[in-house]
Amino acid sequence: MRRLFKNVKKLQVSRKSFVLSHDKSELFQDHYELKEQLGSGNYGTVHACLHLDSDDIRAVKILRKEKIQDDSFRNEIDTLKELDHPNILRIYESFEDDKNYYVVTEFCDGGELFEEIIEWGKFTEEDAAVLMKQILTCVNYCHKRNFVHRDLKPENILLEKDKGFDHLKICDFGTAKLFDEEAGGAKARLKDSVGSPYYIAPEVLAGSYGTKCDVWSCGVIAYIVLSGVPPFNGFSDEEIYDRIMEGRYNFDGDEWSDISDEAVDFISSLLTYEEKDRPTAHEALTHKWLDIARMELQEGFATKDAVNGLVRCCCCVSR
Repeated sequence: MRRLFKNVKKLQVSRKSFVLSHDKSELFQDHYELKEQLGSGNYGTVHACLHLDSDDIRAVKILRKEKIQDDSFRNEIDTLKELDHPNILRIYESFEDDKNYYVVTEFCDGGELFEEIIEWGKFTEEDAAVLMKQILTCVNYCHKRNFVHRDLKPENILLEKDKGFDHLKICDFGTAKLFDEEAGGAKARLKDSVGSPYYIAPEVLAGSYGTKCDVWSCGVIAYIVLSGVPPFNGFSDEEIYDRIMEGRYNFDGDEWSDISDEAVDFISSLLTYEEKDRPTAHEALTHKWLDIARMELQEGFATKDAVNGLVRCCCCVSR
């Protein structure tokens, strides 16, 4: 029996094998029924949709071709085909017609993390630790596969209803980049300034950076979910960028009075200004503060807190 299979090559199965990309001969409407709109943006809309063959509810991002002027659409599809992780939004298939692109993904009915921050303000340390552990685990996975996200923020983190922060999904990989930092050596650097106000790392603004820009963004997210306010604030994008480049933030407000020293140390490590001294995602996962992360979300959040000016951070910047 062993001889019969000795010349058979090992079967390689990847996420890419299960993602379908259709040409114009197959239409989205032939496979799905469009349902309620879930959101909208500069490039199109997001809807719930019913898969006609399986009766599964999924989500579809409908992008108007006339609005697409770069390769972010194709880049997101190609990136998601390569990544397979429980905390990354799953892509099923894509379609196109004369006017639109359609990207079908799994459906997350809990909304964006951003909406939770606006509604509840700061979180308990237990909830925040569960959240950050999931985000960093996903970021570490991406970095080990040589992908850097470059636009981590609460708007790009989706939640599943009634399942807690241990079931979050990171999405929007349109600006993600395949980047082999180790193979390229010390000279391997990314140059283009991509990201969002509040969350962008100083080295990105300076025009020379690597994968640790994602770790900085994680630090900003951790600061916000524990305090309800961003560490680098301002009345304009330029003012925010200036604050980021100065690298000055503090834990002096009343919102930090009941936060543990371990949590403050965790955030401070992720927001280390010098990129070379900042921990990797893998190193950040070993921080003792994350030991309090529990797989079940505790009931209740801390009292609501103001999130002044945070609504502006949903606008991406590429300068």
